[in-house]
Amino acid sequence: MISLRPQPHAAVKSNKHHSLPLSPASRLSHFSPPHLSRFSPPRTNLRLVIRAIDAAQPFDYEAHLSQRFNKSTKLKIAIVGFGNFGQFLARTMVKQGHTVLAHSRSDYSEKAAELDVSFFQCADDLCEEHPDVILLCTSIISTESVLRSLPLQRLKRNTLFVDVLSVKEFPKSLFVQILPQDFDILCTHPMFGPESGKESWKDLSFVYDKVRIGKDESRALRCERFLDIFKNEGCRMVGMSCAEHDRHAAESQFITHTMGRVLEKLSLDSTPINTKGYETLLNLVENTASDSFDLYYGLFMYNKNAMEQLERLDLAFESLKTELFGHLHDVLRKQLFGKAEEGLERPVERPLLPELPQNGRALISRAENLNKEN
Repeated sequence: MISLRPQPHAAVKSNKHHSLPLSPASRLSHFSPPHLSRFSPPRTNLRLVIRAIDAAQPFDYEAHLSQRFNKSTKLKIAIVGFGNFGQFLARTMVKQGHTVLAHSRSDYSEKAAELDVSFFQCADDLCEEHPDVILLCTSIISTESVLRSLPLQRLKRNTLFVDVLSVKEFPKSLFVQILPQDFDILCTHPMFGPESGKESWKDLSFVYDKVRIGKDESRALRCERFLDIFKNEGCRMVGMSCAEHDRHAAESQFITHTMGRVLEKLSLDSTPINTKGYETLLNLVENTASDSFDLYYGLFMYNKNAMEQLERLDLAFESLKTELFGHLHDVLRKQLFGKAEEGLERPVERPLLPELPQNGRALISRAENLNKEN
């Protein structure tokens, strides 16, 4: 802070031809702005006294630098589909300092306000905000209708589109087919949800495929800043093609959900003597049953590898039953015929089936046929 205060100052003799040199502060005191002359004594000598060097100025350079840094590292993310999973992701994004907008068919304005998220009931109003990223958190079966309903003409031409669906080839195909060429595409799948990731995202897998990212440095950095949301939370980042993801997910995720829903049909209850394995099964039922059936149906319908896994699961169960009943048959046979078969050195020859009758003739045994031939 700089203030002007009258200070005692030795009189300087005025001499047109010879005068004492004035200090810089003295020089300033002799030149007051015209608009201040009527408010100050006409011949008062003032000195500039520095009271503080870090005073608030009309232009704060440090604040300006901070704003530029935040603008370069933070994103404006529009979440389309603000259900349970969308809210789950928004909570972390807001915590990291990103600006989050939301749109959904249902009114989640109160929930959005709790999370410090701006909610838009109208998709046109959302797109008018020109977000950096459109994040689709819809169900698998409603993805196409939601994507086609967005007013893409109101967005910036290079907007980044991201999905978090549990299948990957299906949304990739939709994005490539529907979105203009200028739009960037990033297909992702957080391999966790509100239940498995409620405590922490550390060491949880996050799969991504940079399907179409512009060559401009700003667009590449925008994609990396979005991925940093999950990287900064400690996720295990896995770069993988959409086709490869669906092959692996059919074996892991679809089978997991299938077994969880099969066990749910059994209505399993906790017992006083639960084993660790049984506790694991109960947790599996809880985690899978909490998801909607639409999710499970989407895993089956929109992953071409799911049918093969379902058939393999059915064959494996039949094979297991055959093996189990085979062992049971051997045990029963030993119990019933064990002593009678102990003295037999070779198996008893089974009687041959008679030949089929021809032209209505009576059946004759194989022995009679041999006698006739001899």
